[in-house]
Amino acid sequence: MIRTCLPTDAAAVCEIYNHYVRDTVVTFEETPPAVAEMAQRIAEIGAQFPWLVLEDAGVVIGYAYASTWKTRSAYRFAVESTIYLAPERTGRGLGFGLYAALLADLRRRNVHSVIGGIALPNPASVSLHEKLGFKKIGSFTEVGWKFERWVDVGYWELILV
Repeated sequence: MIRTCLPTDAAAVCEIYNHYVRDTVVTFEETPPAVAEMAQRIAEIGAQFPWLVLEDAGVVIGYAYASTWKTRSAYRFAVESTIYLAPERTGRGLGFGLYAALLADLRRRNVHSVIGGIALPNPASVSLHEKLGFKKIGSFTEVGWKFERWVDVGYWELILV
């Protein structure tokens, strides 16, 4: 089941996200956020953009949301997308349905452009974005420093209208 994320989902979202903070370069955040911080993020982002969770038997196993791409007014029809699944739930096609639901919501909101940033290499994320119609638009070399190494970031874009 896919539904709107609530601040009360913050603990479950933290459990998923903090794995990626602690153990991967997928996010450049280096300090795992506390549940209260995540609840605040959910409330703030969810007030303006969709933030969805994927549940299985009442347990949150993934989430996806859109957020501001840039703050200048001319960027108001572009968003950045984010998706995370519980690590034991990846590779089963669950992300596709969740991401597709996010994109459908964004279409209803008249968003024009969705941008996904991917720490590279990440073949699974690249594949997911490209299956959903995203096209690679560029990359930055060695822009992130995490776990004592440089990390590249690629950007994929989907024009919705």
